[in-house]
Amino acid sequence: MAAATSMIYKFNVLRRTAAVAAILGGLVAGCSSPPKPLQPSPAGEAAATAPAPAANGDPTRQRAVLLRERARWVEADWSELPGWGGDRAAELWPALLRGCARPAEGWAEVCAQAKSNAAPADDAQASLWLMQHLRPYRVESHQGEAVGLLTGYFEPMLEATRRPQASFQVPVHAAPADLMQRRPYFTRQQIESDAALRARLKAHELAFLEDPLDLLVLQIQGSGRLRVSDASGRTQWVRMAFAGHNDHPYQSIGKALIERGELRAGEASWPLIRDWLRRNPALAKELLWSNPRYVFFREEALPDPAIGPRGAQGVALTPGRSIAVDRASIPYGTPVWLDATEPLSKQPLRKLAMAQDTGSAITGAVRADYFWGWGGEAEQQAGRMKQPLRLWALWPVGAM
Repeated sequence: MAAATSMIYKFNVLRRTAAVAAILGGLVAGCSSPPKPLQPSPAGEAAATAPAPAANGDPTRQRAVLLRERARWVEADWSELPGWGGDRAAELWPALLRGCARPAEGWAEVCAQAKSNAAPADDAQASLWLMQHLRPYRVESHQGEAVGLLTGYFEPMLEATRRPQASFQVPVHAAPADLMQRRPYFTRQQIESDAALRARLKAHELAFLEDPLDLLVLQIQGSGRLRVSDASGRTQWVRMAFAGHNDHPYQSIGKALIERGELRAGEASWPLIRDWLRRNPALAKELLWSNPRYVFFREEALPDPAIGPRGAQGVALTPGRSIAVDRASIPYGTPVWLDATEPLSKQPLRKLAMAQDTGSAITGAVRADYFWGWGGEAEQQAGRMKQPLRLWALWPVGAM
């Protein structure tokens, strides 16, 4: 029995090694061929546990299925990942190592090897390492739907003052002491309009912004960089990091404007929302108060502007390589292969990313929020992104 088991194990290792070699042999050729456009999975897709022909030509192999709370993962072959081999895989390494600082269950051995070895010398070596240590799984809903949604987010960069002055009158609040005792906490409208409550929260004012919409953007993104000016005129950059919210549901003000007929579907971008608020100042508070959620922050130093904010995994996010996910679908610290398109474009976006964050609107099996970074270009790209998505989770061989 032990001998038979050993032979089966050796056969599987040889089969996997052969598949790795075959895929790597086509990496260069794959890069020169235009990728196929993203297509939804056909309706009535066969059950994931049915026999399926593999890339190595074995038609009898049963595909393993890993069940998550809100998703199922169906074992795949590397050749099934659209565009695999065309990404700059070595760029994933810093994000991967950051994720290994807080590894998911089943990742200890893989992370130990990643940290003990030198970084891959090139993209082909990075792809080979991933293929040797991980196995791809197509992520889909429990109903078999494998096409979802990819949106984008960013870290705002805003001007602020340490104390209220001139036009800077919109406070950014730290979490009050009774936030966890009173659930749900007060709504956005109550926090901003109730005089007694505002007086209670005065001791928790961290900084002041000029525009109420800037505060909402900061709260939706979950973190931001403020260039804070004090009374002497001295300025410094600080980070406002997520510290909790009032436990009320998030409501999109863009969706509210569409429902009122003020904007057409697909037009709810931040520039157009800001323009509408500028033209309708008397209705501004009513619109902003339609979103009852209110987010609180903690101030952090910003010693290195090249380092992103901490995501929900507790590690710094990497622009273009970190995504927010539903952790009931994909555990934090999981590398994934994205198959989508660039914002407002048919140009394929097929690359590796790390699941390192979450968000209140990021729910479901095939759902991700792509971290673009900070600054004007990141804001523009994030605001435009709303793309069909397929994704594959890369999981340690042998781990469940």
